Amino acid sequence: MRLQRYTGTWDEDDPDANLKAEVAEYTRSDPLPTFERLSANTGIPVGALVRYVLVRWAAEGSEALLALGPRLVDRLWRVIVDAETDGSDAARLRAYETLRQVVSWLRVPLDPEYRPAGSPPDDTTRADGSP
Repeated sequence: MRLQRYTGTWDEDDPDANLKAEVAEYTRSDPLPTFERLSANTGIPVGALVRYVLVRWAAEGSEALLALGPRLVDRLWRVIVDAETDGSDAARLRAYETLRQVVSWLRVPLDPEYRPAGSPPDDTTRADGSP
């Protein structure tokens, strides 16, 4: 396999324009020196490291789907579809707020100090703020 730069062109309305732009940007750099240094430091062959990175990156979408679950992914997608169907800025702002709230609640287990806006007060604190 030959690692090559991507210097292609694409139309503005190309559905893959974002991917093509990212590929063009990221392939400007040569990744091999990084893999060679990592290989030298770990003893893992360069080819094995490259394969690991490719498989790990390719599996990222599947791992995210497993972590979120298909129902939540469908729920998030429905919010976007509804806003785009409406097409108004107001609908997009409502969608953003809905997505922000969902992600806010998803963060709760990641940070024990984090409390989503509008969440009920901690049970260990009285209304006057005393324990």
